[in-house]
Amino acid sequence: MFLSVAPASAHHSFAAEYDRSKPITLTGTVTKVEWMNPHVYFYMDVKDDKDGKVTNWAFEMGNPAGLYRNGWKKEALVIGGTATVGGWLAKDGKAHANANTVTMDGKRLFAGSSAGNDDGYTEK
Repeated sequence: MFLSVAPASAHHSFAAEYDRSKPITLTGTVTKVEWMNPHVYFYMDVKDDKDGKVTNWAFEMGNPAGLYRNGWKKEALVIGGTATVGGWLAKDGKAHANANTVTMDGKRLFAGSSAGNDDGYTEK
């Protein structure tokens, strides 16, 4: 008996893409949400307090099913709403991070980080 299997897409580990020694906390305006497998991504505009430059950041969260188990709903991230994200920077130096927690409207939720449920980042 032969089985046909669709090729699996490559899946990265936290350590391959993100730097645990570079924690970050950012607040900005949500611009886009991609609620799909294997990871939910959202984007937000973050204004630099020093020079006023606005950068659109990408944040990786866990998979949709895991986020639902952590209390998330699709409607939690509202386009135009303000969010604060704690997590870790990408190793490539781009405006990309792995989200650990997201706070919106006073509600803080674990973002399903592939680093685990850890508040080991330092808020600045």
